Amino acid sequence: MATSAPTTDQAPDPARSITFPPDFLWGTATASYQIEGAVREDGRTPSIWDVYAHTPGRVLGGDTGDVADDHYHRWAEDLGILGDLGVGAYRFSVAWPRIQPTGSGPANAKGIDFYSRLVDGLLEKGIQPVATLYHWDLPQELEEAGGWPARETAYRFAEYAGIVADALGDRVRTWTTLNEPWCSAFLGYGSGVHAPGRTDHADALRAAHHLNLAHGLAVRQLRDRLPAGSQVSVTLNLHQIRPMTRSPQDLDAARRIDGTANRVFTGPMLAGIYPEDVRADTAHLTDWSFVREGDTDIIQQPLDFLGVNYYSPTLVAHDEGGGAHNSDGHGVSVHSPWPAGEGVAFQQAEGRKTAMGWGIDPTGLYDLLQRVAREHPGLPIVITENGAAFDDEVAGDGRVDDPERIDYLHGHLSEVHRAIASGVDVRGYFLWSLLDNFEWGYGYSKRFGAVYVDYETQARIPKSSARWYAQVARTGALPTRDALSR
Repeated sequence: MATSAPTTDQAPDPARSITFPPDFLWGTATASYQIEGAVREDGRTPSIWDVYAHTPGRVLGGDTGDVADDHYHRWAEDLGILGDLGVGAYRFSVAWPRIQPTGSGPANAKGIDFYSRLVDGLLEKGIQPVATLYHWDLPQELEEAGGWPARETAYRFAEYAGIVADALGDRVRTWTTLNEPWCSAFLGYGSGVHAPGRTDHADALRAAHHLNLAHGLAVRQLRDRLPAGSQVSVTLNLHQIRPMTRSPQDLDAARRIDGTANRVFTGPMLAGIYPEDVRADTAHLTDWSFVREGDTDIIQQPLDFLGVNYYSPTLVAHDEGGGAHNSDGHGVSVHSPWPAGEGVAFQQAEGRKTAMGWGIDPTGLYDLLQRVAREHPGLPIVITENGAAFDDEVAGDGRVDDPERIDYLHGHLSEVHRAIASGVDVRGYFLWSLLDNFEWGYGYSKRFGAVYVDYETQARIPKSSARWYAQVARTGALPTRDALSR
């Protein structure tokens, strides 16, 4: 994917009400380890995140996902909240260790039963289930056998995908293979700020390839097992890379980061090739011999749509000093997640920021959608995650008002509509997240939810953004900015 400077197209008119297409899909999303809890119940075994979170010093405050939002026991209550939101779809992830406790072999019936009940409950409320097969909770036994840097893990994932498709495919018609494989590969095996916490760039690149291979193998399994009309996709956290200046040095820094942020996945998945410049930029780390003949043919499988996750643009500049890798917004580490990041500095944008420290710039989403449409014409897009963390608090009257989140969502949805109006085929939008939850290395210190969770009592309190989003989802219309203050 090519990099681009900020857009200069006309911005949305803040005084005009915006209406989305009548068939636009409104949803919200969660991930298994972040909300489920019950990590030792009904046959579930440890994932890499269980082990990582229980390792001292890995997660802020020593937090773990042992209980999280207790969604495993409170799923019916959470479906009631979803029903009140009026969304048309719910994107959840399946915990691999619940389905295959050892990462291979037959299915665990109790694990299947949980997701079967969840799917049935969604359908009873008229909510479309959207299943993500992998949101980072690799069975620990597979990690001990080599993890994603090991080729065999891709084949184990395909086996698992087939099991879940056989169990739920009669009711789930929309599937995602992987969520954000960039994080799995480069934060998990490069910088070590995500599970399993390894720090080897060559392993990170091997992991990226085997995640790509797992995706292709899983798509084949899904196509073989799912009924006609089912949709298959992958979700990528495509980075909107912006050079600080148009100097040759900054442009080259952006190209190199773009290679391992975006094109190492879009190249093989969508075009059947690994870009030559990515191979050249990382030749000092690996000879890429882990890519075998025929692999890219397996990886490049037809998709019904591409899931895109977006939160904030990425600003980069050439830096003779070697680059400030720990300011890229993905967590502090002395190890960089960027195999081709030597001499690249990551800059903080000016202006408003979320509680994560991420700059708020909705135009980055517009630019990203334009890039995908330009480089992969004919491929529909769904925004599978977009949202923001803020320091939400319960007021004396029991309410949780979060006007900053409403403003964030309004700005980004305005840009999604602008992209649609320009001809980009965007089919839906999923708010991240339904619930406050375990935010990976940040533990419970960051709140992304439209629903506030009191972690001591497990009480759920819909925030003002939940009420606002419910109105948008029901009407398909975005109110004017003037209405935000009413």
